[in-house]
Amino acid sequence: MKRLFYLIVMIAGLLPASVASQNYSTAAGLRLGYFNGITVKHFVSGTNAVEGMASFRWGGVAITGLYEWQKPVKGARNLDYFLGLGGHIGFWNNNRYYWYDKDRNGTFTIVGVDLIAGLEYTFPGVPFNAGIDWKPAFNLIGDTHWWGDGLAISLRYTF
Repeated sequence: MKRLFYLIVMIAGLLPASVASQNYSTAAGLRLGYFNGITVKHFVSGTNAVEGMASFRWGGVAITGLYEWQKPVKGARNLDYFLGLGGHIGFWNNNRYYWYDKDRNGTFTIVGVDLIAGLEYTFPGVPFNAGIDWKPAFNLIGDTHWWGDGLAISLRYTF
């Protein structure tokens, strides 16, 4: 997992840095919550960003891609709010999944859509930011239901 994180950080550092209203163009780090993992966020314009996440849970992984709209919170320096949507694909080990199904062996796949809403603070003078968000997800294929436990804190290094 460390190698994957370092690879993502190196690749993100090569992306263009043309952002008008943000304090950074790309950030990479850890996402800590019910789904722990890594996150990379890159601004494609002054207020629009794409974010990729790899989350690990239940002996498996979920890959999420999001498109986000981010704006400053009025009267709060370096604090932004953001909203977004996207999708995910995941692979879980049935023996470690919370909804154990004795008729299902090995791993299974889920595909679905995600929403996200949160706050992000970029520290002045140091290349770090922290965010808190809620990312509900709706599985459309596989274990079809919604996840409401997508609350997490992200800690990122900014470029």
